[in-house]
Parts: sequence; structure tokens; C-alpha cells
Amino acid sequence: MTAKAFFDTNVLVYAAVGTGRDERKRKRALDLIDSEDFGTSAQVLQEFFVTVVKKATRPLTAEQALEWIEQWTEFPCQPVDHQLVRIAVEQSARYRVSYWDAAILAAAEALGSSTVYSEDLNDGQIYGRVRVVNPFV
Repeated sequence: MTAKAFFDTNVLVYAAVGTGRDERKRKRALDLIDSEDFGTSAQVLQEFFVTVVKKATRPLTAEQALEWIEQWTEFPCQPVDHQLVRIAVEQSARYRVSYWDAAILAAAEALGSSTVYSEDLNDGQIYGRVRVVNPFV
């Protein structure tokens, strides 16, 4: 189970609910989904669900959110286990990022991804074996 690229939650959220002022980001996210050999993690899918159902300006129903999640089942999804948590804790201290961001980096490395697409981490920054790219700049 490998993927060249790893998508952080915001990429998937923009694809599903990025309308209005976020229309440009929605189009970019959909282009990435269509063109990249990507993976994600259980954490990302959980965050996606909560964000689009509870926090979005125009929230989706739980059923609609699950339809989006089901579309991504053909792509690798890194589970969160005790080993990933341990690595994320260590990387959080090493890179001085939040645990949640470190868990994204750890999951990307576990999938063999060389690129993490995210607007939450520093664009161009290299963390271990992965480089962050903000696809929306």
C-alpha cells in the first residue's frame, strides 16, 4: 500500500464543499484528486467527516459525507495504530508542530509518499522524507 502523494484534510474538504469564495480551491482540489496517485489516513477521513458535516458553511448530511469517503476507498488509507501515534508524538517534538500535523506527516511517510498536499503546514518545508506543498498558493 503506497501512494506518491498524501492529501491532508483541507484538500478533500475543498473538493466537497469549496463553493463561493473557495471555488478556485475546489477546482484545484478536484484536479488533484483526478490527477494524483494519492493516499490519505483514517485521521484525515475522520477530520473530513466532522468538518463537512459540522463546521462547513453549507454542511453536508452524514450520508453525503459518507458518499465522498466511499469514493476514496480505492486509494490507500493509512490506519492510525499505536506505532503511528508514537511516531507522531516524536515528530511533533522534533519538528515543533502539533500532534495532529505530525500524525499527517507520519501517515504520509508510512504510505511512502514524497509529497503532502496541505495548506496547514509550511509550503516547501521538508519533514523527514516528505515535502509539503500548498496546492492553493
